[in-house]
Amino acid sequence: MSRTWQVDAADFPVGGDVTDLLRFVLRYATLSPSSHNSQPWLFHLDGHSVELHADHTRRLAVVDPDDRELVMSCGAALVTLCIALRHFGAEVDVTTMPDERDSAFLARVEVVGWAPVPDVKDDDLFPAITARHTVRTAYEPIPIPADVVARMEQAASVERGQLVVVTAAQREIITHFVTEADRVQMSDPRFRRELAHWMRINQPAADDGMPGYAIGMSELESAVGPLVVRTFDVGGRQAAKDEDLARGSALLAVLTTVHDDIADWIAAGQAMQRVLLTATAADLRASFLNQPIEVPSLRKRLQQAVGLAGHPQLLLRFGYGASGTPTPRRSVSDVVTAT
Repeated sequence: MSRTWQVDAADFPVGGDVTDLLRFVLRYATLSPSSHNSQPWLFHLDGHSVELHADHTRRLAVVDPDDRELVMSCGAALVTLCIALRHFGAEVDVTTMPDERDSAFLARVEVVGWAPVPDVKDDDLFPAITARHTVRTAYEPIPIPADVVARMEQAASVERGQLVVVTAAQREIITHFVTEADRVQMSDPRFRRELAHWMRINQPAADDGMPGYAIGMSELESAVGPLVVRTFDVGGRQAAKDEDLARGSALLAVLTTVHDDIADWIAAGQAMQRVLLTATAADLRASFLNQPIEVPSLRKRLQQAVGLAGHPQLLLRFGYGASGTPTPRRSVSDVVTAT
């Protein structure tokens, strides 16, 4: 496991200054999920505050031209930071979009005090931060208990999102959308070049991107995978693989928001991470099948087919299965500046 995932709460610098405390807790925030493991966040420490900024140098211009998924990734980091801060006893005040003139300045988290007794409402989620990672392999066909699903739905609603469980009848329609989107995306040479840029060998020197092991590739496959993806339209093969994943997962769900602007994308990212941490705490695995949401025409069709009242932001799959191996993360020193 990457050293960045080996965060021990016992190392929390009790007695240090606030900057030291914030820098330590940011180690948890950097473990959040992001598209292509691009980790598109920057943090600035200013006294008792952490500023969260979108790092547009790491944007995915082809698959995410509006930076919707980029902002959601940052929203996931935001809620992870807050859960960790509250675990260590901090009382926080969160302001999203604090400067309307700067769309990259997504949030400010200010430590306004320290509780005599730490807030325990999210304590079941805190240990899940270091246990959660995306598992893209097949899951066991074991039903998920209704109370676990209900907790995941509640987790989304806490952050102004809605987790809509896909019915058996809708699953076939959505599976078709996934495979159609695979073919559309992989037929685009620009998409393939962007995807290949973020693919990594199984023993990567890079601390971002997607190592081959994350999608079940051998050492050799991970070495030649980027060249194959960049050169050939492998949409049919990818569609067949994702069809099996969609049909074989115990649960498919769509995460929606009421509106579809930057504020809602931040909320969607926060809801996503709460859902994922709730699932992890219940020993579930999760991954994404966002392709039909990334293709504009299919996003609209998915919304209509499932009868969604809100805007679909993510398509997730859940189930029981092997834990897999986390993908690399950049160190805090790479993503943090201080006044």
